[in-house]
Amino acid sequence: MSCIVLARGRLLGLLPRGVFLRSLQIQAESEGEKKIAEILKQNFSASQIAVKDISGGCGAMYEIFVESEDFRGKRQVQQHRLVNKALGDEVKSMHGLRIFTAIPEEK
Repeated sequence: MSCIVLARGRLLGLLPRGVFLRSLQIQAESEGEKKIAEILKQNFSASQIAVKDISGGCGAMYEIFVESEDFRGKRQVQQHRLVNKALGDEVKSMHGLRIFTAIPEEK
């Protein structure tokens, strides 16, 4: 079953239930999604990572959501640059990339 995921009030897309848990939750299904999710996991102390192939399965376009303390104090453009830098050469083989970032709420 799917649910609509919002990142800071913006629609991220349809992802299976269970994306938002208190511990790190990685949501990825295809090999390309898993590879990108693993790269992001290695580069960010993320509490949430979601990667979705939105190209119909060919791996040409991805939608990515990362929630991490690493983004605290940085503007959105800086956060997105960090994600692009972390993905490095993976980005070069993509047709497009939609990035959504968030900072965990303070308790």
